[in-house]
Amino acid sequence: MDKKNALRAGALAAGTTLMMLLMTSPALAVTRDDGDDPGPGLSVMETLGLYVVAPLAIFAVIAGLVMVLDKSHPEHRVSAKPKAASKA
Repeated sequence: MDKKNALRAGALAAGTTLMMLLMTSPALAVTRDDGDDPGPGLSVMETLGLYVVAPLAIFAVIAGLVMVLDKSHPEHRVSAKPKAASKA
């Protein structure tokens, strides 16, 4: 019974997706709207800088600030090698 329900759900999802794709008309994107004034396109280097380098730089700055401004106690920090337990 589960297999039949799964097939029915898959067919419904595929049919819905197909209908949505058929109803959207990319041909309407060719006509310009009133007041539409697109600027010049971005070069490959500008695109890579904007969508790859800038987010990585922002991540690096935030991670660096977190590491530098860390105020936790050294004994609470996680280290790569566990310290040997002191014998009392």
